[in-house]
Amino acid sequence: MQGVLLAAASVVCLGRAGAGQSTTASFKQLAKASLSQIDGTLRAPGLKDEVEVLRDRWGVPHIYAKNMDDLFFAQGYVQAQDRLWQMEMWRRIGDGTLAEVMGPSAVERDRQARLLMYRGAFDDAEYGSYHPEGKRILEAFVRGVNAYIAQSANNLPVEFKLTGIKPQRWTSRTPLLRRTTFGAAAAELRLARQVAELGIDEWNRRNRPTPYRVLTVPNGLKLEAITPTVVAAAGGEPDRLAQRGGLPRPAMLPQYQSWPSSQTSENDGAFEDSPGSNNWVINGSKSASGKVLLAGDPHRQVTNPSLRYLVHLNAPGWSVTGATEPMLPGVLFGHNDHIGWALTIVGTDQGDVFVNEVNPANRNQIRWKGAWENLRVVRDTIRVKDAVPRIVELKFSRHGPVFYEDTVNHLNYAYRAVDNEPGSAGYLAGLMLDQVGNCRDFLTEVLRRFKAPTENMVCGDDGGNISWMAAALSPKRSGGWDGRLPVPGTGAYEWAGFRDDLPREYNPARGFINTANHDIHPPGFDPPLFFKTGDFPRYERIYQLLSAGNNFTVEDFERMQHDTYWAAAAPRQELLAGWTGATPQLETARALVAGWDRFYEKPSVAASVYDVWNRRLVANRVTATMPKATRDSLAQQSLREALDSLSTTYHTSWMLVNWGKINRSEFPHQFVQAYDIPTVERRGGAGTVAAFGATIRQITDFSNYDNSVQMNTPGQSGQPGSPYYDNLARSSGDAQYFPQTWTRPAVESVAAHRLKLVPGM
Repeated sequence: MQGVLLAAASVVCLGRAGAGQSTTASFKQLAKASLSQIDGTLRAPGLKDEVEVLRDRWGVPHIYAKNMDDLFFAQGYVQAQDRLWQMEMWRRIGDGTLAEVMGPSAVERDRQARLLMYRGAFDDAEYGSYHPEGKRILEAFVRGVNAYIAQSANNLPVEFKLTGIKPQRWTSRTPLLRRTTFGAAAAELRLARQVAELGIDEWNRRNRPTPYRVLTVPNGLKLEAITPTVVAAAGGEPDRLAQRGGLPRPAMLPQYQSWPSSQTSENDGAFEDSPGSNNWVINGSKSASGKVLLAGDPHRQVTNPSLRYLVHLNAPGWSVTGATEPMLPGVLFGHNDHIGWALTIVGTDQGDVFVNEVNPANRNQIRWKGAWENLRVVRDTIRVKDAVPRIVELKFSRHGPVFYEDTVNHLNYAYRAVDNEPGSAGYLAGLMLDQVGNCRDFLTEVLRRFKAPTENMVCGDDGGNISWMAAALSPKRSGGWDGRLPVPGTGAYEWAGFRDDLPREYNPARGFINTANHDIHPPGFDPPLFFKTGDFPRYERIYQLLSAGNNFTVEDFERMQHDTYWAAAAPRQELLAGWTGATPQLETARALVAGWDRFYEKPSVAASVYDVWNRRLVANRVTATMPKATRDSLAQQSLREALDSLSTTYHTSWMLVNWGKINRSEFPHQFVQAYDIPTVERRGGAGTVAAFGATIRQITDFSNYDNSVQMNTPGQSGQPGSPYYDNLARSSGDAQYFPQTWTRPAVESVAAHRLKLVPGM
């Protein structure tokens, strides 16, 4: 521990320098002095035996333990080493304690988090839903997190030093925190307002959801009472602009605020969360090796630090590698000795708004089945930095938390979601999947255990089998409604348990399965699990490539995951035929886009011009059915506007604005500009297979697991100054993978750091 103590002493010296620091190097020195120890030996109270942690040259920890308890203890310890600040902020978001460190601006956020918090029993129905040893695993994991917190109390990660915030101890309930937003509630309410404005017949005429079903208004629903204020009450997490990269921005201590580069970056980063997840699996009939190949790239927001964390776990009965999230034990998707799996969002509707009639004489009673029923009222105290504590009153009906009270119409609005069902903590059913032995059993366990979020679970196994299920706890709705609109909470519309008829496939004759957030309903499946709009170009492109090919290799799958073809450009390009640009520049641009190959590659200027031009076509309401003269004129006007926009936005000739300049990943630090990671240019974009939003990509080769590859971005560590803080950003932008080593010799060959955790004080 001598090195840690010396590092802590140097931090004290830096902190005392305060405003006297004159260079950005001060922040870098502070960060370096705050780094976790990842080599040598550390004593970790709570361990039963020694644990080896081999970090490879990309920062991925390979953990070797002699028993299950030590394995998950070490996983908690190691993930806290790399991501404690992120974990602490996520914990505070989930349990509604942000105001303690951010002040009054976070009170409403905390109130909403507490309103939506899981309030069921923490018993075997909860813990055992994820794994028969679920509670034991979670307790071991949080012991590891707490051991790191205690051991690092005098030298915490740099963000704690800059803000003065202290991480709190975890309990086994901490990884079980649920979502803090209202999910689909706002969408239901917005749809109700649209129906009120258009009328149900006109709405059905104009809209063509997939799968198509005629929309009906539930009996007794008062559409006119659903005002914009009601919609706003379910609009999602408050103060979203106060966040960066999914994390809040607490204030720095005064002594650091005068340091150069202490200000928040002006660059907020691209909000990269468009739907873009893909996964597919092929059996041996379509692979070069004759064995299964599996690919997955689930998407969320690309952030600094990464949403996800790569880890390799080894202990008796446990051998699994892949991705998790820093707050969670186990592997959420990856492969074990026998199966591999990947996931994409299905979109199953897991929540409903209930509009309750309130007793005018008692606002804490609602009518259900003809009688007044008491609400459950909970008074809670939110501690607030630099202010008096706030007392909040939280109300709950049989249909869930009440998020809005309409005192004029004597109504309240409650949201019932699967999040309040036992076993619905996101992704934790992955613990059981970590030990499944084949794809048939995988389907059984997914149906039994995987409740949230809604995922297309695709599996391959070492016996050559492949399978898929649209997994999620999916309500059975009685009363003849499909979940699209709110319903009266009178008892006429209720949940009648959960569905067991989820769509699935096992070894289809075509030899492959692929999903991409598309409409997965088989023909005749009713009632639908969800409703979507639009086309599904990523799914169609992947299906086309898999159908047309054979003898696929890992390298082929790498190219597919970064495929940038955009078929939808073809009809737009036809609008460029039959006329000549009025100026040489316009003609040059017209010819360039007309001849574009429709691939969104970084060097392509044609992709840039097309993309901005297409937006102008939409704004100018250009359609192929217009009279040709009008259409040609507007197409040329839109092109002129696109060129002007490119030149103005990028302060250079439009001919120098390639797609990489537009399509960028930006990795600002939460609140210190000195720790920003340089911008990375990318190929692809929304709608292509290489859509933005992928932090993780994995390809599993069942012919030899050591041939499997992966990527993460921007790095494994969330600690500025670590060699693994930003080392994967550029390679991800360049579509460069690194090995997902599996066997011990392969791991040893790429090991860069060796840490031994041993029992004792």
